[in-house]
Amino acid sequence: MAESTIWWLLAGSAVAVELVTGTFYLLMLAVGLAAAALAAHLGLDNTAQILVAAVVGGGAVVFWHWKRGQSPKPAEPQANRDLQMDIGETVHVAQWNADATASVKYRGAQWAVVLADKDSAPQPGLFKVKQLDGNRLVVGKL
Repeated sequence: MAESTIWWLLAGSAVAVELVTGTFYLLMLAVGLAAAALAAHLGLDNTAQILVAAVVGGGAVVFWHWKRGQSPKPAEPQANRDLQMDIGETVHVAQWNADATASVKYRGAQWAVVLADKDSAPQPGLFKVKQLDGNRLVVGKL
């Protein structure tokens, strides 16, 4: 069996295992194995093929790990609009209590409201929901 065929079979196996496990890193290693197969087609010796597989596959893994580290982290679940449909909605607070809490009617029910900025004096008006803290809406000024 030709050396390139072995490299192609290894690359295909890595892709198959990646599909079962769902790790993207195995796909990057499969790119390295495919590069080694191309090196075998070019007639490079075994040492060069292994070196190409290691450099390309390892480099792809390192690059992907670095790229993932550069992406912004998702918001905490209580402040993630993808998980909480109330994030970004507006509520009208008619009156604040002395402890900087309020009660508002929102989506057909009474909700407890807390001001996100603890340093500012609460004033009645429209507020934007920043996050949920249990069953309380944490709001900030629009």
